[in-house]
Amino acid sequence: MRIRFWGTRGSLPKPGPTTLRYGGNTSCVEVRLDDGTLLVFDCGTGSHNLGQALQASDEQPVRGHLLITHTHWDHIQGFPFFRPLFVPGNEWDIYAPGGLGPTLEATLAGQMQYTYFPVALDQLGATVRYHDLAEGTFEIGPARVTAKYLNHPALALGYRLDVGGVSMVYSTDHEPHEACPASERGADGIDPVHGEDRRHVAFLAGADIVIHDSQYVDSEYPSKKGWGHTTVEWSVDYALAARATCLVLFHHEPLRDDDALDRVLEMARERAGPAVNVIAAFEGQAIELPEHSAAVSTTDGRATVAVPRTGGPAGGPPTVLIADDDPGILLLLQTTLRNEGFRLLTASDGESALDLARQERPDLMLIDWHMPGRDGLSVCQAVRADPDPGFRKTPIVLVTAQAGAENTAMGFAAGVTDYLTKPFVPLHVRTRVRSWLMRAGVVSAGEE
Repeated sequence: MRIRFWGTRGSLPKPGPTTLRYGGNTSCVEVRLDDGTLLVFDCGTGSHNLGQALQASDEQPVRGHLLITHTHWDHIQGFPFFRPLFVPGNEWDIYAPGGLGPTLEATLAGQMQYTYFPVALDQLGATVRYHDLAEGTFEIGPARVTAKYLNHPALALGYRLDVGGVSMVYSTDHEPHEACPASERGADGIDPVHGEDRRHVAFLAGADIVIHDSQYVDSEYPSKKGWGHTTVEWSVDYALAARATCLVLFHHEPLRDDDALDRVLEMARERAGPAVNVIAAFEGQAIELPEHSAAVSTTDGRATVAVPRTGGPAGGPPTVLIADDDPGILLLLQTTLRNEGFRLLTASDGESALDLARQERPDLMLIDWHMPGRDGLSVCQAVRADPDPGFRKTPIVLVTAQAGAENTAMGFAAGVTDYLTKPFVPLHVRTRVRSWLMRAGVVSAGEE
């Protein structure tokens, strides 16, 4: 496996004299497998130079797989300028998160409307196939690819690549769920308390290379909370907990110049100690991982594709129950989810919420922790003890302003699926609701 970085910057391109060493182009990473299979992770502005190199190579026509984490501009801005897409005879499979909302093809077509770009999507010369993904595992060539939802204000996937006895994880634009400062976590990467952070560690577990979002440092995080990015300290702690071999700091803050990145890298290495090798991604950097054995893939080779649910109690949209005794929070959550196509139910106390849930069997419950009478934790315990096995599995998200380590552990012990911490960012709420529903099978994983 050969990994090459063509774009390492986050949020927006930042070329110039202060970013010469680490680079100013946005996310794009090329991976070549031993058998020649080509994978490209994200299509930021760095993909322009990659495209030029691919078309100048002796390997024609170009056949590749483009895996997009999400469709924020810094990850697709290079797409209309990626030359291999315009050449007849080339073939590309393009993957990105799908499900509730526009398809990948429709989103990319929107970026290439005449208002923004003179060439439309349907004018591409190459043969292009689009894959709208959910969490799951599929094959590309001899490799097994695992896709996992990340915590970002847009629906985003991280990708793990396992082939020939080696593994690489590409995980950018992710914010930890347990956002405690470094002083509380310690310098040895303690095991996270939050269930979603534990799932993230499992996703990274034992990887030879972890390319991870490291846009901020802990001292900057309070003003960036909810923006969907990891601090350098958290990236190191994730890698330590996952017992990864090498951590690559990636998606660099656009305001951080080369000298500042040098200091960030030094800090990260001190935090990691000898347990994890830490490097910082720079444009042109290449990493070689010799493959040792045959393919490790075990699936049938077809991608898991997110498709809308066609069934349900009434064959209608997903039902979301919102319970909170604060009218302002109730209204905010209703407003946030109103245009998502969900059927919304509301309650202002725990007893009413539980009665409504038993009657309506919602697909997801957003329940305030502190309510009159029966609190959110009690509602969760009652649902988990219900004789109906389907109802017992309903995703329950606890809405709280007190998601500290002790309270978080208490909630998970009671069967809470996840937390929504006040104050919350509406964009984050919409994205998290989508991922919770898809994991629960309300939006199911089908096959092309």
